[in-house]
Amino acid sequence: MKNKFDLSLVQLADIANDLTKKIVTGLKQDGTEIKCLPTYIHPKKDGIKGDATVFDLGGTNFRVATVSVGRETSIPGSAERDITEMKKEGFTKEDLFSAQAKTLNQLAIPKDSPIGYCFSYPAKSLTDGDAELIKWTKGVHIKQMEGHPIGKTLLDYLNKHTSLKFSAIKVVNDTITSLFAGLLNPGYDAYIGIIVGTGTNMATFFPSEYIPKLKDMKNWSGETPVNLESGNFYPPHLTAFDDEVDEKSDNKGGQRFEKAVSGMYLGRVFRATFLKEKLEENLSAVDLTRMINNPSQFKEEYVEVAYQIYERSAKLVAASLAGLVQNLHSANRSIKRVQVMAEGSLFWSKIKTGRAAYADMVNSNLKEILGKLGLPHIEVKIARMENANLIGAAMAVLS
Repeated sequence: MKNKFDLSLVQLADIANDLTKKIVTGLKQDGTEIKCLPTYIHPKKDGIKGDATVFDLGGTNFRVATVSVGRETSIPGSAERDITEMKKEGFTKEDLFSAQAKTLNQLAIPKDSPIGYCFSYPAKSLTDGDAELIKWTKGVHIKQMEGHPIGKTLLDYLNKHTSLKFSAIKVVNDTITSLFAGLLNPGYDAYIGIIVGTGTNMATFFPSEYIPKLKDMKNWSGETPVNLESGNFYPPHLTAFDDEVDEKSDNKGGQRFEKAVSGMYLGRVFRATFLKEKLEENLSAVDLTRMINNPSQFKEEYVEVAYQIYERSAKLVAASLAGLVQNLHSANRSIKRVQVMAEGSLFWSKIKTGRAAYADMVNSNLKEILGKLGLPHIEVKIARMENANLIGAAMAVLS
């Protein structure tokens, strides 16, 4: 059966080169396809130690944890709260802060603790380590918060309305927290954080002098963490099926890479392939892996196309990593070892039927693409860490 989603090594190198160029553009100016948003926090490369309270707001699930970073990094306590009511009309900023404060009460929090806040909504990093909410997504529309700092207003509320007194707050994107957590594995020349789950994104460190749009930042130097917002990449070699998915999306023209790669969209790509057949509206990447893992229960054509889409997603991720490694090499020619801290249910998904798992496909394709780009000497180690976002957020505020 013909693979409509096949990508040759030449095409994958093409995609990598295209991303490399677009990252260079994003580092020069704001408002480009690859946003390259700087985070104004210098995490220590080693020697981070201390205790922090960590908030994690992703979607409508809120987590609070106490995190101890040092020779032995641990999470002594954590509590979760479903705040789906965030999506309801009339839900206010005070309602959000109150729900967060109530979750805090479930844990023993030391006084004068700093807060590391992993905030998974579009936000612009501020020079004091706070972040300004750009816009709510995921069905949330809380008024009076967009365009304002996220951390300071929450810190003021907690210090006023709880018996606890918090000393500081740093707000970071979830991909940045994965990047920071990777620093606990020393000995690499460069670090990348990547998420491939419901959505997708990458982050890395660049020398500040490699980021022209920072030239007016007088007191800022050293390595800058950069949140690429790479889900918005529009790669070459997409298909008519991808165009169909984009056409029917609520953000037409945006997030084209995410729409070809992430768990939220892979089921839609599958449906676009079988437009004339009545398939479930809410197919997801989980449904595709179910087809691949239970071939006797589905049409042979369905199983094959499901794997083709799954495989292409891994190849696109490998190409994006290769493109970013190329940028890192341009910034520092002596780079030889790169660590990728990978998060996300799709990235670490397994296939039971003897075919290659997602992470293995990313790994093997990445090696081939780097060879094609003339960088076979660069070794990339893909790693994972339990609770990387909590640990990375703690590291942000303890640095």
